[in-house]
Amino acid sequence: MNYVFQFNVVWDHLPELLEGALLTIQLSATAMALGLVVAVVCAYGKSAGPRPVRWLVPVIGLRLTANTAALVAMTVNLGAYASEIVRAGIEAIPHGQVEAARALGLKRLQIFRFIIIFPAVKTVYPALTSQFILLMLSSSVVSTISAVELTAITNSLASTTFRSFEFYFVATGLYLAMALGFRAGLSAIYWAVFQRSRAA
Repeated sequence: MNYVFQFNVVWDHLPELLEGALLTIQLSATAMALGLVVAVVCAYGKSAGPRPVRWLVPVIGLRLTANTAALVAMTVNLGAYASEIVRAGIEAIPHGQVEAARALGLKRLQIFRFIIIFPAVKTVYPALTSQFILLMLSSSVVSTISAVELTAITNSLASTTFRSFEFYFVATGLYLAMALGFRAGLSAIYWAVFQRSRAA
């Protein structure tokens, strides 16, 4: 049995695939930003903050759209992993620098802001970059809760047109392009934030 590829079906639905890819990018980029904030706050709490405070999470009947729920899940997921990465960077800061800051009269939050966080993030930036790209690639999981990102649209189109190979082939190419795009963008951010400021 010979399978004949018919990519014309894919091209007919290309706008839908691109719309799904755009949502994937939006969800991933927003989750990266929010997740990094969560990571820094958690890392601060673990390494330099006051004693942990128990969080009470009651059942309040909160209802979220599929896309919002996907964003929250991706943010929490990234925050959990990235907080440990950032904490490792914080612990890599020489203790003498912290002691010198205390001797100058800086408060705990000032020490964290001006002495610790910048070199810590610079140290672990490659690991964070890998985690960011992994987040984008694993965003396909949110299709299971009806978030209409690239994988969900690909699954829908493949099931209605019966051209699975073609649609998944193109979707794979789009994920590769997005991963390379994120990598280039994150490399540019590293140069702008860390390398250029060092050169200046």
